[in-house]
Amino acid sequence: MKTYSEPTMLSAPQRYSLNGATMGTRYTAVFYDAAGSDLAAIGAALFSAVDKVDRQMSTWNPASDLCRLNAAAENVWVAVPAELAHVLDTGVQIGRQSHGAFDIGVGELVEDWGFGPSQKTPPAQSAALPAATYRPAFTRLELDRARQQVRKLAPIAIDLSGIAKGYGVDQLAHCLDAWGIVNYLVGIDGEMRARGSKPGDEAWSVAIEKPTYGLREVAGVMELRDTAIATSGDYRRWVEIAGRRYAHTIDPTLQEPVSNRLAAVTVLASTCMLADAWATALLVLGEDAGLALARERGMDALFVMRDGDRLQEVLILGGAVSGGG
Repeated sequence: MKTYSEPTMLSAPQRYSLNGATMGTRYTAVFYDAAGSDLAAIGAALFSAVDKVDRQMSTWNPASDLCRLNAAAENVWVAVPAELAHVLDTGVQIGRQSHGAFDIGVGELVEDWGFGPSQKTPPAQSAALPAATYRPAFTRLELDRARQQVRKLAPIAIDLSGIAKGYGVDQLAHCLDAWGIVNYLVGIDGEMRARGSKPGDEAWSVAIEKPTYGLREVAGVMELRDTAIATSGDYRRWVEIAGRRYAHTIDPTLQEPVSNRLAAVTVLASTCMLADAWATALLVLGEDAGLALARERGMDALFVMRDGDRLQEVLILGGAVSGGG
């Protein structure tokens, strides 16, 4: 793990930055604390926090608690860790609230389209996948939070890639909270959560990527205070079939990757888990239904839509349209 510190003023809090590998990418933590903080101990705690999430919720680790649940028989109660139970419960709730647009039961579809651990070759054309009536996860899972148990009521392959990374960011935040650190910005890849501010009461600045295929470009900057942010888009991971790009986000109803005008959706929420899941849900819903639901729920979200070679932005703040262009 790489660590370093940068002093600002002798009497001022000191800036620290820690990072490491997790979930196939990297986590970061930038924070201000008193000089002489125990970086080794804080760094170990941060790594332990995200490693615990990875060990419980990864579909790429056959020994994870999630893989154990996926392999279990139907109608059998399976004990799961409290953290996994919480994420499953939240995923099921958001599934209901998004009318099935966010769904944790898309594991088999993720595999079929070549985005899962087996790296299966996707079908030569989208019609190659069998069509069937899709049953959302909230009709196929039963959770007993009090006993930390889950059982499958029907065949289901759970995939938490649309929510676990955000939950991991929240765990980084809780870790720093436990150390009494009140000014920080933590993240995993592009999912971030901020608390407090930088010296001088300056907000934390987070770059918003331009949804350009194969490139990393900054479209703008958002300032964060005591909030979380997550983005879902069509420009990071995709497969190409018969000359057409298919993004990695699955539309459960269509049983194929999303296909609408939305290039990206950025959501601000109280936790990164919620921001992560809702960004996915709104991307799946598309420019009309997604905007409508964001307004109905009073959300803060930035929608970026493709209009030929142009990008059009619509900003929703507190459920109201604040601007476009």
